[in-house]
Amino acid sequence: MFLPASLLLLLSHINLTTSKASPPPPQNIFSNPTQPHNHHIPTIHESAILARRILNLSSIATLSTVFPTHNSNNPHLIAQPPPSSDQIHEESQWGTPPGLSGAPIGLIDYYVSCAPEPYAPTILAISIATTFRNTRAGSNVTLSLRWHPPHDAPPSDDVYTYSPANMPRFSLIGYIEPIPETVVEEEGVETCFLAGHPDAEAWTPGNEIHESWWGRLRVERVYWIGGFGDRAYIGWIPKSEWEGVEVEEVRRARLVGEEGYEEYRSGGDGRTGAADG
Repeated sequence: MFLPASLLLLLSHINLTTSKASPPPPQNIFSNPTQPHNHHIPTIHESAILARRILNLSSIATLSTVFPTHNSNNPHLIAQPPPSSDQIHEESQWGTPPGLSGAPIGLIDYYVSCAPEPYAPTILAISIATTFRNTRAGSNVTLSLRWHPPHDAPPSDDVYTYSPANMPRFSLIGYIEPIPETVVEEEGVETCFLAGHPDAEAWTPGNEIHESWWGRLRVERVYWIGGFGDRAYIGWIPKSEWEGVEVEEVRRARLVGEEGYEEYRSGGDGRTGAADG
């Protein structure tokens, strides 16, 4: 039996395609392995450095709160600025549908990481916004971020290198503490915030649109997923580690897709390798 030349060519192409080596799939997705593994898994401190770098390079994240219940006993409830009579009137026109008590809601919002507390994100709170109505009623806050590789990141033959499931992401759990006006002036809070979000000048405190105030997210807990569990740390980062990261450590760190990442990962700058991509 003789096969046409065109069919032989097609079969040859299929054979070459299927025989091409594929990258091995991750062995752990949402947990770290219990046995020794080929990949270096970053330490908690190394992971804290990477998380702080993401916080520093980003400026938009998801702020999650829960709708109030009648028995809220959050100790930070009194820390929120009370609404003015104009604010109460404005909120009454919005209204909240029934049946949402205790339900979570996550909304995109601006933030910046400013000195002297770069580990406590600075937030411009709009009093009428759902997020800050919930915090005033007693809700804690979770700020969730993920790493987005730069658009000019070097290509990779490994399908998992830039897989969204393998990208570092984390959540900062805490509460929003208002920044006193004296501190806003002394630390240049508004200047720092507007450097990252110049359009926000329209709704800074004292504007004619909505009531607003400056706040900082006081981080109590940090949950980190550095990537697939066989090559990145997954778990809680203690508050002391989160706040203890040095500014220079953040400056030297590199995330997957950044220039110099491979050298940083391999310890080329004198440190232990970071998360594998």
